[in-house]
Amino acid sequence: MIRNLEPKQLWNKFADLNAVPRGSKKEEQVIQFMLDFGKNLGLETINDAIGNVIIKKPASAGMEDRKTIILQSHLDMVHQKNNDTDFDFATQGIEMIVDGDWVRANGTTLGADNGIGVATIMAVLESDTIAHPAIEAMFTIDEETGMTGAIKLDASNFSGEILLNLDTEDDDELSIGCAGGIDTNTAYNYDQVNVEENYHLFELKIKGLTGGHSGMDIDKGRGNANKIANRVLYHFLSHSVDFQLVSFDGGSLRNAIPREATVIIAVENEGLDELEETFPVIVAEIKSEFKLIEVKLEISLNKTVLSEMKMTTSLERTKIIQTLYATHNGVFRMSPDIEGLVESSSSLARVIVADGKFITQSLQRSSVESTRDDVANTVRSPFDLMGANVIQTGEYPGWQPNSDSEILVIMKDLYKKNFNEEPQVKACHAGLECGILSKHLPGVDMISFGPNIRAAHSPDEKCQISSVQKYWAYFLDTLQAIPVK
Repeated sequence: MIRNLEPKQLWNKFADLNAVPRGSKKEEQVIQFMLDFGKNLGLETINDAIGNVIIKKPASAGMEDRKTIILQSHLDMVHQKNNDTDFDFATQGIEMIVDGDWVRANGTTLGADNGIGVATIMAVLESDTIAHPAIEAMFTIDEETGMTGAIKLDASNFSGEILLNLDTEDDDELSIGCAGGIDTNTAYNYDQVNVEENYHLFELKIKGLTGGHSGMDIDKGRGNANKIANRVLYHFLSHSVDFQLVSFDGGSLRNAIPREATVIIAVENEGLDELEETFPVIVAEIKSEFKLIEVKLEISLNKTVLSEMKMTTSLERTKIIQTLYATHNGVFRMSPDIEGLVESSSSLARVIVADGKFITQSLQRSSVESTRDDVANTVRSPFDLMGANVIQTGEYPGWQPNSDSEILVIMKDLYKKNFNEEPQVKACHAGLECGILSKHLPGVDMISFGPNIRAAHSPDEKCQISSVQKYWAYFLDTLQAIPVK
């Protein structure tokens, strides 16, 4: 059914791409797929030192006098699946489903981010009927977990004057700016003792949360499974439940809002009554707060049996729980310059407590470098206080908006002409590669756009069919509107 959707040339390329495993930092197969694609078309095809693929195509007849354009999208996709979904991202292609006006996947991420952009470029490179200026197609790697391809791009392979980034998720938006970011990773070794006979093991499970993109969706008030699980633990602590922490496993990817968390606690005999009394209270509070946002939220606590378990001491338990409680998560500051834009935020993406090690991963974003550093320092401070090892890495710059951009003026006028309304010209809170690419390619005029994609980075990811049709027509008109040199 996917291959019968219009525009067929785009959806067929998306189906081809989605048959190839392409997780971040595991792009070997998709790199080879793209190299074979370019070479089979007889086009100049380059694989740079870091792994990015560049394919160049001369201008079509009559378009030789236009400015060369760089068409850019990233090859990797976020790998997320529901717990009850049996799927191996390393060996299987994405199972796509047409659901009304949307395409989604069967219990996994769809890969529309940024596969629709990649498929768009592939369709133009393959076509012998689409009018276009000279094209330098840039397919970057590892965007989702570090923007490695953009950071280590060999800029000598490009001469284009305009860059079209096809990685925006609302079809009425033209993005002209984005947030930069930095990762805060922490590690702490804690003391353990054996679980004694007078303790009972319980599994605390958080699931059913919406999740989503930790930049684009951070202002939507969605629940973070790590923070919710820790809030329950803090509630037990403050109500004198006699328990210890055995393990904590929450979240998965650094740039996805955590949807699930599983915690094992050991409760002493004398704490069982207090546990039974206090657990329903905190569950009711949390569910009441999230009732309009997280309608599928489940918080469960059940007895479990595990062998040879170790648990924290009371001191280490309290340090871990209070440190997590103090860790900022969510919007940090709204932009005073652009209405509705999140200026800075942080997402507590990953929490692991096991085998004497307490590990966290979080991502701070900001469109202003100083507030990026401010929120990053805010996040690291409680971990510094507990004596954890804190490493802040993966720093990348934001993309400063240019309201005088030539391609922006062209695309605004074209959008109004085609759709009889003004486009939304915005900066976004995601980490688009344009911020990094603008450092490598100074003077190149850049803009980002794309079709409607919802719930990216989660198994609920979906792409709107009618929006892809709108976007494709607009993209083709943009190619023809590229100005002369």
